[in-house]
Amino acid sequence: MNKKEKEIREQARKAIIEALENRYNGYYCDLHNEVFNTYHYIIGTYEAKKMLEEYDVWEAIEKVQQYEEDNFDKVYTDLSNPEQIANMLWYIIGEEVLFEVVKKSKTLNNNWDNLATEKANKQILEEIREG
Repeated sequence: MNKKEKEIREQARKAIIEALENRYNGYYCDLHNEVFNTYHYIIGTYEAKKMLEEYDVWEAIEKVQQYEEDNFDKVYTDLSNPEQIANMLWYIIGEEVLFEVVKKSKTLNNNWDNLATEKANKQILEEIREG
């Protein structure tokens, strides 16, 4: 794992925590979509190119291609568009980080198909911080 991926993973973890602290109230199974798909991680070609260079452009393209082929049987991201690659990379890494959190949080795992509650959010946050 390269330095930039570690940085993105930490940002993803913070984004999950922030959503729970801000009283996330959707279904827990939709938490990934809410946190990693409702806004763009990177806006602008220049910023996207800079991020991808730090990450390693070819590693990023490979990760996006592999993920989309495995999950959708086809690559949908325009691999000539740095902004799309960077945002899809955020989405993928966010999913990986969320599943790491699910493994650490019995409460999140047990409530995956349920609507979020303030009580469960607090318990999940405690479990994340302990683990």
